[in-house]
Amino acid sequence: MRPADWGVGLVVAGALVLANTAAAETLAEAWALADAQDSGLAAVRSQAEAAELDAGAARAQRWPSLAVGGAYTRLDDSPAFDFGFTGLPIAPPELFGGDDFWMGAATLTVPLFTSGRISSSIAAAEARGRGAGEQARGAQEDVKLAVAEAYVGVLRARKALVVADSNVGTLESMEGDVGAMFERELVPKNDLLAVQVALADARQARLKAANAVELAVASYNRRLGEPLSRPVDLDEQLPVPQGLPGALDELVEEAVERRAELKALDEQATAYGQLAKAERARALPQFNVTGAYNYLENTFLDDQDFASVGIGVQWSVFDGGQTRKRAAALDRTRRAAEQQRADAASMIELQVRQTWLDVGETRERVVVAMGAVEQAEENLRIARERYGAGLGTQTQLLEAETLRVRALRNRDDAGLDAGLAKLRLARAVGAL
Repeated sequence: MRPADWGVGLVVAGALVLANTAAAETLAEAWALADAQDSGLAAVRSQAEAAELDAGAARAQRWPSLAVGGAYTRLDDSPAFDFGFTGLPIAPPELFGGDDFWMGAATLTVPLFTSGRISSSIAAAEARGRGAGEQARGAQEDVKLAVAEAYVGVLRARKALVVADSNVGTLESMEGDVGAMFERELVPKNDLLAVQVALADARQARLKAANAVELAVASYNRRLGEPLSRPVDLDEQLPVPQGLPGALDELVEEAVERRAELKALDEQATAYGQLAKAERARALPQFNVTGAYNYLENTFLDDQDFASVGIGVQWSVFDGGQTRKRAAALDRTRRAAEQQRADAASMIELQVRQTWLDVGETRERVVVAMGAVEQAEENLRIARERYGAGLGTQTQLLEAETLRVRALRNRDDAGLDAGLAKLRLARAVGAL
């Protein structure tokens, strides 16, 4: 063999090794892709970041604020003092050195006492920030469950395609056997036609199954933010959530403590309560210290720049009930959030109970389905032997194949449903 041929052989061998050792994509890897590329999740996280920035802005209300301003003014004619009423020959001096002048000011304001308005505003903003963070955590768990369902959808479609291929292969074998028996005039043509019709139906089902695989892969890739046509090789082993208690009451208790939706509603109610306090505080005395520096270009004052300091107070004695009604509206909104929280807690308890029951159901289905497959395979073998010996009918033969296909599908569905039910239970508890 020439050296060039050796090189080509090594390249091909290396490619085959890589193809065989390439690890299938796991659900954990799919979660990582979705976490990095899901636009909806990114939007929720941006909202959480915005809430944190709002909280920072609220805390900044405690710090002094400095405002600087200035202006340049040009007049058509500079005004002057008029001493004509005195009857004295006094030349009136102009107020400014020319027809234009400059003025500027810098004001420093420090809040002294706001009757709790600032502290309540800060508490409300921080509660909103925590609530937005919980919403982002809940959205992340929702995305993980949606990815898991799409992942299982691909596995389910591919298993269905394998079963459809097996059904076509078995019926093709039956067609050959029945056709040979028909040629020997051992069976009527009706038997052959029945098998051929069943084979045609199986081939159509196989085409539908292949199309379902393509759709499932495209849906899965879209869920991950990947090109829809990206080929995927998925690991059939689903991760099992760890650390979940087995008792239903413990699961419900843990869900009430961990679910992000409940924590977000708690923070939302807290925020509205603090906003109501801040609104009421606006009608109470507000004290601040003000320091200022002013500059005015002129000719009649002995000093063009001067500084000042003072204490200001503002008290809204009467505003027609606006403050009281706005605070009452915020209190009602807080009460609504608390009522939504109670309703959500009841719904979460139902979700936990349902998913816990689903886990038990799918566990039992797996055991039953595995035994049914063995029975269906044996039933088909006996039916073929009886038909070959002239002791059975083609109806019994086709029914046996139908039962085998159904048993295979039930086995595959039960296994995938069992893995998915555990992930759904983890999501219901808030531990996905």
